[in-house]
Amino acid sequence: MEVINRLAPEQCAGMANIRDEIDRLDQAVIKLLGRRFQYVLAAAQFKTSAAAVRAPERFQAMLSRRREWAAAEGLSPDAIEKLYSDLVNHFTAEEITHWQAQQTASPPQA
Repeated sequence: MEVINRLAPEQCAGMANIRDEIDRLDQAVIKLLGRRFQYVLAAAQFKTSAAAVRAPERFQAMLSRRREWAAAEGLSPDAIEKLYSDLVNHFTAEEITHWQAQQTASPPQA
């Protein structure tokens, strides 16, 4: 998904332009997070246990990769790690709730 800003940062004539462009970017980020969340919920159907939902080794590997991406973009790896840690912990809690509901709705067949 490409975000098309009306103005490049250096073309902004004042704070109103800056705020409009930042709002446009933030809206796109939030839409992408919503899409990401749909994948998280879809993943629940492939998990066999609550431990598989939590997947701590995957969580740590994901954070490490996000730190690399942050550094490559000139962002603080620590800030991006905190952002993703909070986000993924929230999504994981939601996925566990979704996974548990699926388990209740379709008990294992004998």
